[in-house]
Amino acid sequence: MQFTREDLNPCTVKLNIVCEASEVKDGFDKAFKQIAKKIKLPGFRPGHAPRAMLESLVDKEDLYDAATENIVRNTLRSAMTETALEADQTTRPTVELKLIDQETNAAEYSVKIPLPPKITLGDYKGLPIQKPVVTVTDEEVEKQIEEFRKRRQLREAVTDRGVQEGDVAVVNVKIDGEEGDGRNFMTIAGQTFEALDAALMGMQVEEMKNLEVTFPDTFQEKDWAGQSHKIQMTVNSVSGVKLPELDDEFAQSLQTESVEDLRTRVREGLGRAKAEMLRELVTEQLMEKLHERSEVFVSDNMWEALAERRLRETAQEQHRNGKTLESYAAENGMTVDQLQEAWSKNAKIQVERALMIREVFIQEQMQLTNNELQTELVGMAQEYETDVEEMLKMLQKNEALDELHFRAISRKVTDFLESQSEATPLEA
Repeated sequence: MQFTREDLNPCTVKLNIVCEASEVKDGFDKAFKQIAKKIKLPGFRPGHAPRAMLESLVDKEDLYDAATENIVRNTLRSAMTETALEADQTTRPTVELKLIDQETNAAEYSVKIPLPPKITLGDYKGLPIQKPVVTVTDEEVEKQIEEFRKRRQLREAVTDRGVQEGDVAVVNVKIDGEEGDGRNFMTIAGQTFEALDAALMGMQVEEMKNLEVTFPDTFQEKDWAGQSHKIQMTVNSVSGVKLPELDDEFAQSLQTESVEDLRTRVREGLGRAKAEMLRELVTEQLMEKLHERSEVFVSDNMWEALAERRLRETAQEQHRNGKTLESYAAENGMTVDQLQEAWSKNAKIQVERALMIREVFIQEQMQLTNNELQTELVGMAQEYETDVEEMLKMLQKNEALDELHFRAISRKVTDFLESQSEATPLEA
């Protein structure tokens, strides 16, 4: 075995390995025996039939996969010993196979060896941040309540007034000179086209109006699109939106006792939402400032694996929605390569920030309490719109309890960094 070493960065070493013919032959021989043990031939114990009888039964792709694994495992172990590299045990090396050929007993590959991260934290106390002053205005409360009313809105026939913007009107349009009774359309006043909207406003049910219009090129009736015609328009029916009264009955339908109680609950909810947004803003500032003061080196393997996983998850999600990764990238003004580059950059930042957070946690000798873990579990359950017990089962099933612990660590560390920061009030 021959190899060359390339130091890609302080935490990633690349080895380019060319294997000896004997190493390749040994790898294929061992792979053949491994596969042969699983083949059953009448009259022979598994793995004891003559090789000549088994060769035609061994799948070539399976043979090459098993041989590659054997060759890489054995030669990489020798290369690691020779270079005295102490790899990061929490991250797997990544192998790129360049050549493997059984007939010539040749094999070449490169491997990225992850070394332990190197973190030198700067002064993390007194980080300068700008912290908006969050308030909830009466206007915001009333706007939210108005949205609740709109969700319960009803449409009812309008008979005592003319058409207003937003009304749904059924109109009949007859082209001057055409035979027949014209064509009926359901329109939303203010959302058709300028000439028709202008004529429609204020018209009463059964009222007629003669006018000349130019139908837009995108008009739904293709034989009229882009043409100018004299028409007769008749309003057949109009329906308008009716919002429920803002009274105690409406408030009680939203699980509150009264209108004032509803306003109080809405104000509290908006306050919590704004506080969470503020927290995200402050956390981003803290991490940026801490990163500027610190030196953090991580292996390429760590963030490349995260970026590949997120790209794969995005592709799967798009597939479920009947889309491709290419179309998703195009919707965001990127190619797939640019999307992958963006994910990689983001993944590297996230990995480096996670390591800084853990380092602060260690240096400050912090400990998590059961209450802190429970609080984070409740928050995760709310995010996934499930109950706490189901969330815990989901984490246990997917062996993802480390995520719960890290989220709790992250919250504790960022709360600590914020408490030690030099914050400048900023009006929201």
